[in-house]
Amino acid sequence: MIQKKRLHAFARRYSEALDYAAKKHAKQLRKGTRIPYIAHPIAVSSLVLEHGGGEDEAIAALLHDIPEDCGGRPVLEEIRRKFGKNVAQIVAGCTDTLETPKPLWKERKEEYIAHVRRANRSTRLVSAADKFHNARSILSDYRDLGEKVWKKKDFSGGKAGQLWYYRALVYAFEDRGRSSHLVRELDRVVTEIERLAEVRPGASQARRRRRS
Repeated sequence: MIQKKRLHAFARRYSEALDYAAKKHAKQLRKGTRIPYIAHPIAVSSLVLEHGGGEDEAIAALLHDIPEDCGGRPVLEEIRRKFGKNVAQIVAGCTDTLETPKPLWKERKEEYIAHVRRANRSTRLVSAADKFHNARSILSDYRDLGEKVWKKKDFSGGKAGQLWYYRALVYAFEDRGRSSHLVRELDRVVTEIERLAEVRPGASQARRRRRS
């Protein structure tokens, strides 16, 4: 939560981060749409603030996709110089790879799910906001397009992979036994996607949890 006396300083840093993110994402669109990509980090940052995030968390949310999509480790170091160590650590914690070329999709996602379970509160908050906004976008498109959504979005991992990933993320965010309102909302959205896809909510993941 941002203290009232810090609002002026926050506004200055936030404006700088927003300008930086807008320039980095200037030529990018949301997958399968004509929506400027910057709409996503703005939405994620808004969710972080609405769910009690502080200054560094809100700024990290604006910047969370930049290293993975716009330059890797050199850009992460630039973020560290411009916005501080804490912001850079959160951004790094929300990034599933800095390698080029990227490792195989399933391998990356399994490693990221494991990472979420042990990540600190700030990283989990920004990551949950990111995944919630993405899942909500999938659900909205699914309601309009039906099964065509998987082809339009050209998801790595396909339909089955995406359903597995988002359900696994819900369990990973819940893993410490303290399910936040944001994670509960993510669970509801993922459950609705599973219903539309005619998959029993959480079925495959529930079996995995019982065996572990």
